[in-house]
Amino acid sequence: MNNPEIIAATVTYVQKELEGAEGGHDWFHIERVWNNTRRIAQTEPVDHLVVELGALLHDIADAKFHGGDESIGPRKAGQFLELLQVPVEVIDHVKNIIAHISFKGGNFEAAFHSPELAVVRDADRLDALGAIGIARAFHYGGFKNREIYNPAIPPDLNMSRETYKKTKAPTINHFYEKLLLLKDRMHTETGKRMALERHRFMENFLEQFYREWNGSLSA
Repeated sequence: MNNPEIIAATVTYVQKELEGAEGGHDWFHIERVWNNTRRIAQTEPVDHLVVELGALLHDIADAKFHGGDESIGPRKAGQFLELLQVPVEVIDHVKNIIAHISFKGGNFEAAFHSPELAVVRDADRLDALGAIGIARAFHYGGFKNREIYNPAIPPDLNMSRETYKKTKAPTINHFYEKLLLLKDRMHTETGKRMALERHRFMENFLEQFYREWNGSLSA
């Protein structure tokens, strides 16, 4: 298979595997991350096959939907790519991207780094920002039956990796525990520029949210 055929086969595989997935982690999320990845990769010295496969397969088995098991995604992606006879060095790189892409909480530092991971991670984080990020946060909060907001439960900015994975805090807390932190954790210049606009949108949303929650009069 040549590269376009590998990508096309991967798109078909991911679409089938994610049928019926939670709306914030479905094919449309993958497609947005894939599009962001290709845009960012235009300005970065990266292996384009690796970044596209990393984007397409990064949530093939998200740990939060598999009992917290972070080994399933890389293993599943590797098995699929082996069937396509993708070079082993590409497979290993893609598996490393999947294993290290996720935000693990404020005190976790990933052990693997590469320019390709930086691109895919930025692309994935962009989908957690802005209007889409807000929609995804509340959709997942509803999926987990979490409160929208509870003034008696403040955000926890010092969670361990395990605490972050198990938190049941209100969705608004997630903005402070993750979403508003992402702007300053982007790696690429393109990602940083794209994140800034989306970050400001979220700040404006939160200001409006608190005004409405507290019954304040409009300015």
